[in-house]
Amino acid sequence: MKYYIISGEASGDLHGSNLMRALKQQDQSANFRFWGGDEMESVGGKLVKHYRDLAFMGFVEVVKNLRTILGNISFCKKDILTYQPDALVLIDYPGFNLRIAKWAKAQGIKVFYYISPQIWAWHSSRVHGIKSTVDEMMCILPFEKDFYAKHDYEAHFVGHPLLDVVSNYQSNIDWKTKYFVPTDKEIIAVLPGSRKQEIKTALMTMLEMVNRFPNYHFVIAAAPSQTARFYHQYILDRYKDKVSLVQNSTYSILQSATAALVTSGTATLEAALFDVPQVVCYKASAISYQIAKLLVNVKYISLVNLIMDQEIVTELIQKDFNPERLEVELRQLLDDNIATKMKAHYSILREKLGNAGASERAARVITSSLGELYKK
Repeated sequence: MKYYIISGEASGDLHGSNLMRALKQQDQSANFRFWGGDEMESVGGKLVKHYRDLAFMGFVEVVKNLRTILGNISFCKKDILTYQPDALVLIDYPGFNLRIAKWAKAQGIKVFYYISPQIWAWHSSRVHGIKSTVDEMMCILPFEKDFYAKHDYEAHFVGHPLLDVVSNYQSNIDWKTKYFVPTDKEIIAVLPGSRKQEIKTALMTMLEMVNRFPNYHFVIAAAPSQTARFYHQYILDRYKDKVSLVQNSTYSILQSATAALVTSGTATLEAALFDVPQVVCYKASAISYQIAKLLVNVKYISLVNLIMDQEIVTELIQKDFNPERLEVELRQLLDDNIATKMKAHYSILREKLGNAGASERAARVITSSLGELYKK
């Protein structure tokens, strides 16, 4: 079978690569053409566009780059038609992928969606478009299947793919030596996001904690899509020797961390699955945030709190994300009693997310559906 896969972010690249491996196990003739990144490319097939060229964050940024986005959509359609896939597999990235899904369905292409768009959070009316254009929807959050059922659409809950990634992860024992991370201090992990806009906004405030917590060493988990030079402009001389910039070792950092400062996103769930007490930080441009407030219909911004449906981790949003407030919250995380309580909640979270094997279950949905199609 020929699979055309579209992923537009770092997390989608990771989960896409594991899905591709599972598809290869279940379909020996699997051939891939895809939008993604280095992880997907390592599995094999043809990388068409890298996600680092696709990530635009916030309403203002999207408007500014609208011509590029529309050009990418047009190119994608032509590329799909040239490849003539048996299946189009879309991974998250809804702004782009939902447009492609509608077009592909009209072309008679079988459409699969892995990692449902968070339409339950905002613009839930898009569920009607999904019902008419997506042949099989595979959800990774437990409440999403129920959301779709309320709209008379049967989706598949396959479990969260991060459970597989985390459970199978083996740390590089030499990462501290490689990046000159001292071994005589506990580590505070700093995860400022993967997009430039996120990092610019979050990192300076996060680094304000360095001199306020001199007994800890701070380690920045660099996003694979950004260069070391980009980060070094924020690691000023006053932080030298107190902060390490580590690339391609986010999970090793989390395995070793006592606490974490995390920008809202998938990283909040990753920190939880590694049992790291965390503070969630989020700040967008004023215009983007005001628009989001009007559109978003959720109580929390972090996946941890959304899944648990209660505030397990503190969320510092917009004005609350400031050095004074962040210091207070970080000091609380370093209290053993508070950390233990948070980790107990993390244990319940893992149970809610289902068992490992999400990639295999998703691949089975795809191959089974295609098998039924070709029997007809």
